[in-house]
Amino acid sequence: MTYCVAMQLDAGLVFLSDARTNAGVDHINTFRKMTVIERTGERVLVLMTAGNLSVSQSVVNILRERIDADGGEHLCNLPNLFEAARHIGAVVREVYQRDAAALKAFGIEFNSSIIFGGQIAGEAPRLFNIYAAGNFIEASEDTPYFQIGESKYGKPIIDRVVTRRTSFEEAAKCALISMDSTIRSNLSVGMPLDLLIYASGALQVRQHISIGPQNAYFNTIRTLWGERLRQAFTDLPDPDWANFGAAINPDGNHRHTHRNGVNPLPILLVRPANGVVPGRVD
Repeated sequence: MTYCVAMQLDAGLVFLSDARTNAGVDHINTFRKMTVIERTGERVLVLMTAGNLSVSQSVVNILRERIDADGGEHLCNLPNLFEAARHIGAVVREVYQRDAAALKAFGIEFNSSIIFGGQIAGEAPRLFNIYAAGNFIEASEDTPYFQIGESKYGKPIIDRVVTRRTSFEEAAKCALISMDSTIRSNLSVGMPLDLLIYASGALQVRQHISIGPQNAYFNTIRTLWGERLRQAFTDLPDPDWANFGAAINPDGNHRHTHRNGVNPLPILLVRPANGVVPGRVD
């Protein structure tokens, strides 16, 4: 498995991916999940993939072959990011038509997820999430980021921190903490990491960093994050069991609890033939 996250900010785009894939706990390998296509001054396109590695590699290789052949439509001659996302979706469906039945015969699921983003001259940066069926959605003001792969462990910190107005520095830091949370909780996600920062209007990549186990900054923030989380947990008040059922009134004072130290709970009763309705248990 893998974990990839991308964020769309007012300042540009942030991409982060790991490089681990596994076929069981005793068979773990390293494969880069980020592909960058750059024509300086014209377009910067970034793809990150998760799911079945053979499917993902087939899609990326077909996309590259069509760029190299320079015949028909390809990622370097399409006029905008929407058409580029549509083209990638079409290639995903092409690989499905070719391989899905054979994979199914061996009990292997056709599974591929792609985060695709970048900028083409003449339009603003855009970010898409492309599914295994070839359909896709685009990031918005309300949803400025996408995750693929093992997304659940690293999602809470992003939900609390990232908006379109977040700076590159804050977004990169948040993405790395999100990745650290995932690495700590899931063996199938691991280093090295690929971090790419794309500034709106640059039309070239200026920051693309490989982060290994010895990276000083990553080790610093993951250590500090763990220490501060433990400290924040320690600083939280312990339960006061005598008043544990008390509620807070709008004036900030504790409301009286029900007898036995708990508030009355609404109990939904099945309406019997005599017509008794749901009520409270005192």
